[in-house]
Order: sequence, then C-alpha cells, then structure tokens
Amino acid sequence: MATTSTPAGARGGARPPARERLLDAAGELFYRDGIRAVGIDAVIERAGVAKMSLYKHFRSKDDLVVAYLQRREQRWREHFQSRMRAAGTTPRERVLAVFDVLANWTESENPRGCAFINAYVELADAGHPGNAVARADKEWLRAYLTELVAETRAPDPETLSAQLFLLLEGALVTTAMGTVDGAMSSARAAAERLLPD
Repeated sequence: MATTSTPAGARGGARPPARERLLDAAGELFYRDGIRAVGIDAVIERAGVAKMSLYKHFRSKDDLVVAYLQRREQRWREHFQSRMRAAGTTPRERVLAVFDVLANWTESENPRGCAFINAYVELADAGHPGNAVARADKEWLRAYLTELVAETRAPDPETLSAQLFLLLEGALVTTAMGTVDGAMSSARAAAERLLPD
C-alpha cells in the first residue's frame, strides 16, 4: 500500500543513511501490512529512496526480509536482556519475569502478534532464509528459558521449559488474535503453578 506520509526515519537535521531508511520502512510496512502484501515499490516510496538504492543494499526482497527480521530480533533481544538483568532475585522469579518482559514487549511492540510467528506463517517456503531467522529467535528463547528453569532445581527442566515455552507462544498468538483476554497474565499464572516453590 502506497503512502504519502513522511518517509521513515525522516526527522529534523541530517537524514539517516538510505539503508537505515529502507530498514525503517520495511520494518513498519512488513510488520503492519504483512511481508507478502508489501511490494518493493511501497518500501522504496516510504523510505524516500531511489530503486537503485534498494538494490545497492539488498539484492532482492528476500534479502530485505531477512535484514528486517534480523534487525527486529536484535531490538527484541536487547530489550529482553536489559529487562532480565533487573528481574527477580530467585530462579523462580527470573523464570516468571520472562512472562512479564514478553508482556511488556507485546504491549508496546507487537500489536499484530509476534513478528517471527507472522513471518514464519507468511513465508511458505521452509527454505526461505527469513524462516531461519524466525526459528533461531525461538530456539534462542527456548534455550534461555531452559537455563533459567534448570536453576530452579526442577526435576525435569527440559520438559518443564518446553511446557513454559508453549505457554509463552500460545499467549503470544491468543493476544494477537484477541481470543483470550489477559492471555499473558493467564500464562504466567499457569507457569506459577508448574514451577517448584
């Protein structure tokens, strides 16, 4: 969808480099409207760059999609890790803090649901490089959660972390779809019951 609003990243003073403006535009449009629905021309127009600039930085739309997902993953991971550094004093509290941090991110950054789940659904080709980025993000969070759960001295941390991960992912989807009110709070409450005291 074409837009006539100010190009992404355009502010007073010097404009960001073309690559950053393209990533800003792609991040906004791909997340809001969907990767498949947004054409290269819409990204170029939103970024306020020439088509040649896009192909100077990205060989194809697929490359732009990968860069968009990598950038979003970096932002999410930085947000997550900074919040987790200040989270809880006991292993149990730190596990529950994962739900709180994800709830905060979802409220501020994920009105249309998880960008990685959305991308995985849209990119039907299992071999699409964007799917590798989406899967890597989920695998990283699952591994992080498993380490936290192991610190609680749960008898079977692998199984418990898988259950907690399913609660997190389910809450993300139901929050986006609006099918369960307070989905992340409900998921957190279920996690409290599963975790050892």
